[in-house]
Amino acid sequence: MALSEVDKLQQHLALLKQEYAKLQDRYNEVVGKYSVLASSSGTEEHSFASSLLKLVKSLYNSKTYSDIKIKLSDRTIDAHKLILSARSEQWSKELLGNKEILDWSNMNSEVGEAVLIWLYSNKIKLNSDDVTLNVIQVAHEFKLLDLLSACEHALISNVSVRTCVKFYSVAEEINANNLREYCSSLISTHWDDLNSSDFEHMSGPLLYNMLKNKTQLPLHAAVRLQREDVVFLCLVENSSRLSDIVNVWGPNGDLPLDVALRCNNSSIASTLIQHNADINIRDIQGETLLHRAIKRDDSFSALFLLDNNCDATLTTRNENDSALHLLAGSSSIEDSIKLAEKLINKNVGVNSQNRQGFTALHIAIMANNEPIFSLLLAVPNLEINLKSIEEHSALYYALLKYEAGDNDEHSYVSELLLKKDIQTNPVYSQTCNSLLQMLILAEAQNAALFITDHIQNLSHVNIEGETALHTACTKRCSMLVEKLLTLGASPNVLTNELRQTPLHYAVLSNSKECIQDFISYNEKLESIEPVENNKIPANFNLKDINGETPLSLALNEGYNDLVPILTAGKADVNVRNAKDFTLLHQAILKEDSKTAIFLLDNGADMNAKTAEFESPLQLAIHCRLPEVVDALCLRGVDMSALDRLGNCPLWAGLDSGQDNIASILVRHGVDTDCWGPGPDGCQQTLLHRAIDENKETIAIFLIQAGCDLDSPRLPGPNGEGGDESKDKATPLHLCCQWGLDVVVRTLIEHEANINCQDADRKTPLHVAIENQHGDIISLLLQVPNIDLTLRDKTGLSPFAAALTNRNNKAAKSILDRLPIAAEQFDGKGYNFLHTAIKKGDIESFLFLLSIHVDVNSRIQDSTLTPPLHLAARYSNETVVRSLILAGARVEDRDAHKQTALHVASEASNASVIPALLQNNIDYTAGNNNGDNALHIAVREGHLNVVKVLLTESQIDAEHVNFKGRNPLHELCRCGKENAAAICEFFLECMPEYPINTPDVDGNTPLLLAYMKGNGNLCRVLVKANACLAAENNERVTIFNYQVATKQLLHKLLDQLSQQVPWTQTDMCQECGKSFTMTIRKHHCRHCGRILCSRCSDQEVPIIKFGENKPVRVCKICFDVLRLSVS
Repeated sequence: MALSEVDKLQQHLALLKQEYAKLQDRYNEVVGKYSVLASSSGTEEHSFASSLLKLVKSLYNSKTYSDIKIKLSDRTIDAHKLILSARSEQWSKELLGNKEILDWSNMNSEVGEAVLIWLYSNKIKLNSDDVTLNVIQVAHEFKLLDLLSACEHALISNVSVRTCVKFYSVAEEINANNLREYCSSLISTHWDDLNSSDFEHMSGPLLYNMLKNKTQLPLHAAVRLQREDVVFLCLVENSSRLSDIVNVWGPNGDLPLDVALRCNNSSIASTLIQHNADINIRDIQGETLLHRAIKRDDSFSALFLLDNNCDATLTTRNENDSALHLLAGSSSIEDSIKLAEKLINKNVGVNSQNRQGFTALHIAIMANNEPIFSLLLAVPNLEINLKSIEEHSALYYALLKYEAGDNDEHSYVSELLLKKDIQTNPVYSQTCNSLLQMLILAEAQNAALFITDHIQNLSHVNIEGETALHTACTKRCSMLVEKLLTLGASPNVLTNELRQTPLHYAVLSNSKECIQDFISYNEKLESIEPVENNKIPANFNLKDINGETPLSLALNEGYNDLVPILTAGKADVNVRNAKDFTLLHQAILKEDSKTAIFLLDNGADMNAKTAEFESPLQLAIHCRLPEVVDALCLRGVDMSALDRLGNCPLWAGLDSGQDNIASILVRHGVDTDCWGPGPDGCQQTLLHRAIDENKETIAIFLIQAGCDLDSPRLPGPNGEGGDESKDKATPLHLCCQWGLDVVVRTLIEHEANINCQDADRKTPLHVAIENQHGDIISLLLQVPNIDLTLRDKTGLSPFAAALTNRNNKAAKSILDRLPIAAEQFDGKGYNFLHTAIKKGDIESFLFLLSIHVDVNSRIQDSTLTPPLHLAARYSNETVVRSLILAGARVEDRDAHKQTALHVASEASNASVIPALLQNNIDYTAGNNNGDNALHIAVREGHLNVVKVLLTESQIDAEHVNFKGRNPLHELCRCGKENAAAICEFFLECMPEYPINTPDVDGNTPLLLAYMKGNGNLCRVLVKANACLAAENNERVTIFNYQVATKQLLHKLLDQLSQQVPWTQTDMCQECGKSFTMTIRKHHCRHCGRILCSRCSDQEVPIIKFGENKPVRVCKICFDVLRLSVS
């Protein structure tokens, strides 16, 4: 990958930094050596070393002491053997002993003189890089190492991109390592900037070695540098794998053969072909070398490849272009005709199509390649009408060229039309458009005008039924419309779906010029007698499928400027469109007041209705045209006619926010009540409707316009109507219901009746209170003549209604005006305090307490429940304490003799129980059944209540009710899910609780729990050492109680960890035999049952009881113990 300029500069800078560092090290070394010499020999100017150097310098070209001469090319220099021997081993005493002259005549005179000066003065003047290169070669030849080093540093400082290769070659020749390394780095950095001229002086082997070191593909580089000798070396070295190197694409998409051809080097290209180069190889895009050559307008490469028998029939992979396609698209390539002929001779098809369906002829026209176009036309088997994928023929593109200005006698289209088999108006299969229509759609009007002279059928229709005339009108091609009509194109052809004429299309495109062409066409036909047989006039009144004529369509599209033109063409001004709109309707719908008034002034029917029975007045209101409304009213239009929605004009204006139009109607005497149908068929005024629909602005307008203020809704003509027709609600009632305080204020200001009552005898104040409209309540209470004693059918006064609806503010406001009657019961016997407590309405509750209502008043029903009982069931501790503080009696009982503690226990309201207990409620009290609060709590399974009762009171947990059951009996009998937890809490609080006490039926708690199947409760009782063998009055025990499985019994027996209490009875609890003198009593040492000897004849040690010796047990326990041991 080529380096960017920034990268190259950065690498070059890095090389310079390295050289600077080397020079700095060298300088430090020289300074050190100089310091040593100076310290040993002194620095005086008259020292021996200093005098010696001066003497040597003065001997240059001096006869003094001269004992040898040096012959240069242009003169002879006097020299001294001593100095020469001191400078180099080459000039040793043995070599120079008998010589009187050294021949340097083959050396450049300037170079020789520079070397001699350096020998005597240690200084050298290097005027150019060429001199420096010659000097360094001489220094290498004579082994003048110091001079070589000086020249090397001079070359390094002067090396550039253009000289780095040359310097590298010299460095390699004389083995100058520093110069070679520096040049090598610079070559690597600027490799892509070097060309063949930079390497022309480098030897083949050296260059080949460099290419192998510098590049991954040395063959590619050798070809690019056009070094055939290096190419040959590479091919020879890789002779065993030629195909692997000559057919490899480089990273930049280059190939040796392609590079050679780009350089016009046929010699290297031929060499590569001879060494297995694939002449038909494809690149990564699937293009052959021939394709690439043509694409880059490289005729040399293309001709070379064709001459070397490449496969010319191959196509590109992506576009499926043949070489002929590519050649046709290249208008600047040299020898294009020669190439085309060679391609055709090599069987490249002139009719082959690429992936877009283009032939070479298509592409030649598009690329403006006239030579290839002419050549192709001359091919005998050329199919001139072939179409592309988009179904364009070559003629289409030739016509586009014509549109672009190619319109001389030798233009593409002219040449094509000379072919006898040319189709001048081919049809496109997908749309059935003709070539003429496609040109019009492409806005190529000049081309379309030209081709019309060569087309016979000008009325061809496409798949939509459109002719070229339709298309021309769509594109507003006035000149083409005129020509088509002149040439006989039918002006009245209807399209398939919308049934529209070309004139409709002209209207839709808002083309005045095209419409005028039709008018001129008709006028011309009228002036000709007789009318030409094949020409018919354009009909300006034909309707499309929607019933639109061109005139109505123009109005519908908002093209009002077209109306006068169409009228001039004899269009009917009163025609209705498919939607049954007259022109007046359409003008109003388009909000064109000027046109609408103009139509009215010219006799338009102002009462004509649309298909939906809307009059012009209703349309004018809908379209917000006050000028049109006023014009209609002045002409006496019916202002009471209803629209299709049943709305009168006044309502339509007000409902759309057009107070100005409503004012116009009122000014012209419209009925402001306009009784009409309401909900469920009742009769109502506009005021009722406005209030019912929460349209305050309309209601206020009607009130101010003098409508009826107090009439309620009425039943329909045949008694229709639901509750609305019978509720006798006045507009004021309705406003209070919907919260329309602004309308209420307006009604009051216009003296509406404030004390009127509806069918439920409710005043507007009742309704306002029920609907919690505080502002309206305040407005009504401010009216001086309001009557606050009026009651509704349920007997509620406004104050009672306020309390019922928890409107404390309203209640207080009413009390301020009428301080009496704070107590009243409803139909269920509840007063306001009862209701507030039951509903949890803390606000009303506190309000009632604040006005000191009776806190001990009972519900007036069979229960006679006091407020405190209600609070114990439904409320929280705060309400209970508040009632007690307000004077509620804690000892009160209801009709079932239940205290508030009973009620709280039954309702699981544990939070209020501490409040009752702290206020000395009688926790020992029993109800009608003798149950205390603990009976009720355990029966209902309320563990939280049980905990409070047992921990915060001294309630009698062994109290027996009228059925002989203590709380534990009730717990086991009812068997709630948490019964075991309650029992555990019982035993935790009362470890000595008599768990074996039977009830009146003889059932112990364990027997009751077992009969309920409550295993968890049974296990708690057994763990508490309950008696297992206890039997009830019917001699039923847990051993003989009929259950589906004895699994629970076996688990209870297996659970025993200590001896249980024994039972006493006069019969064997297993077989039922009575005990006598001969049948003795025995106890099962495991379960405690009393048995006969036969039923307890098994003996087994009970290890868990500490019985290590066998003891008597029953058969059931024997099996349980045996299974437990196993």
